[in-house]
Amino acid sequence: MNHTLRVPDATLYYEVRGRGPLLVLAGAPMGTRFLAPLADLLAADHTVLTTDPRGVGGSVPDDPDADSTPQLRAADLAALIAHLDAGPAAVFGTSGGAVTGLALAQSHPSVMHTLVAHEPPVTELLPDAAGQRVAIEDIIATYASGDVPGAWMKFLVNANIPMDPSAAPPPPDAQQEADERFWFLHEMRGTTLFQPDLAALRSSGVRIVVAVGEDSTGQICDRTSAALATELGTERAVFPGGHIAFVEDPATFAPRLREVLK
Repeated sequence: MNHTLRVPDATLYYEVRGRGPLLVLAGAPMGTRFLAPLADLLAADHTVLTTDPRGVGGSVPDDPDADSTPQLRAADLAALIAHLDAGPAAVFGTSGGAVTGLALAQSHPSVMHTLVAHEPPVTELLPDAAGQRVAIEDIIATYASGDVPGAWMKFLVNANIPMDPSAAPPPPDAQQEADERFWFLHEMRGTTLFQPDLAALRSSGVRIVVAVGEDSTGQICDRTSAALATELGTERAVFPGGHIAFVEDPATFAPRLREVLK
């Protein structure tokens, strides 16, 4: 079922599927349209909450030029979980949504019992964090100049994600263009500059599983997830596929997520 929830500075769009213990699927910048196939599979034995992160899709901030930070998105998830009155929840966060999940565990640990943080781009934990800041600012400036292909090229090179020059994506629709613009100009900086409070995470009482895709070796999120797992004193859980495997092959991804949640 599709719903909206009013929070102090935004209207949040969310969807609920299934029945059972609450499982939250959180992405950033990816929202409900990308998480729906995985949510459909997991709804067989969970109540699954998906949402568009603020500024993306149907989640509209009052100020369209306000930045989206992990802390704000965490407050949004906490409000949604409280609204459903079905917590504490298990949370699967991927990419920027994994950073949202870390912020949620730091600031609202009572609403969750488990966080699976899949490939969080926490570049502040890397030895070359200063260089990463410079790279991110250059990517954002390139996009702001109007060079959209150049911004994507720089992003993929910095992330060390292989590019197939023969695979041209279909033209984005108006919503995808708006979401892309918001991500580059108002979400990327706050997400990648997020500094996890490691002491707060260790003492939160939340079971934190850092996850990485088996095909992500050498990519930036392989490095960041390894750094986070080391800081938390845990081993990473390996998932099938790469950074967006939950979109590309949800039928293979879902059983592994169920296994980790157990």
